[in-house]
Amino acid sequence: MIFYGTNPIAWANDDDPSIGAHIPTEQILHEAGTLIGFDGIENGHRWPDDPQALRELLGRHGLRFISGWYSTALLTRSVEDEIAAVQPHLTKLKANGCEVCIVCECSNTVHGRADVPVNDRPRLNADEMAAFGAKIEAFAAYLATEGMTLAYHHHMGTVIESPADIDAFMAATGPATHLLFDAGHCAFGGGDPVEVLAKHATRVAHFHAKNIRPSVTARVRAENLSFLQGVLAGAFTVPGDPEGAIDFVPLLQILAKAGFDGWLVIEAEQDPVLRDPLQYQSMGLKALKAAAAEAGLDGGQAA
Repeated sequence: MIFYGTNPIAWANDDDPSIGAHIPTEQILHEAGTLIGFDGIENGHRWPDDPQALRELLGRHGLRFISGWYSTALLTRSVEDEIAAVQPHLTKLKANGCEVCIVCECSNTVHGRADVPVNDRPRLNADEMAAFGAKIEAFAAYLATEGMTLAYHHHMGTVIESPADIDAFMAATGPATHLLFDAGHCAFGGGDPVEVLAKHATRVAHFHAKNIRPSVTARVRAENLSFLQGVLAGAFTVPGDPEGAIDFVPLLQILAKAGFDGWLVIEAEQDPVLRDPLQYQSMGLKALKAAAAEAGLDGGQAA
């Protein structure tokens, strides 16, 4: 079954909490659940850490907790230490009926640093990638014993950014490790989303329907801007935005052919002062549902 979700980063940014700080938490949830009609929402810095309090807060707005970003540090610590570190997050996921754990290596990421160009991201050589992949696979195998699928988020400013990184990472990991495929990060990272997704669709456990404005992403590269500067400049947007470059129908057709079952999440951070989240997220959900219906991924009718 297909479910439609969003991420609070569209309203209140996690990497820079000053972005969207003026928007009340209740407004975020009211708009996402009651006004727009999403099925669920991912984690954000505004939500309570207590699993039951989180469930009750989202439930009041008709929303399920989808999952949430977990920052691994497997380049600097052992698998055993990572397993110990993930326990509070894992408890939150399990208590809220989540099925995926979204993971990204953040021991050396630059995406949260406004003073570092995204072009200066860290990279792994072949031996380092093999070692990293083995540790991720061991961590994923542990999560599987807890009923949780690891969905690795390739992301700008991190060691898994480019199409070559994604290919190498997937080759370095095994059956317990799955992919969170993010169309926007794939395109921003230099890839053709259709080509990259087609390679790895059978191992995709989670999907982020993020769009890009190519004129902005090109400027980020050319002017050595940071990831956060790119966000504020409008690098990302939602499905259905005429300024966006990504056609989601062929991507969802690939997922349909692969038998994808789960969440399609609009994770598209923008400056909420310049681009109203209610307007853009409403546009995005309407377009995403229409694309899924056209692709044969969702048997329901487009909203």
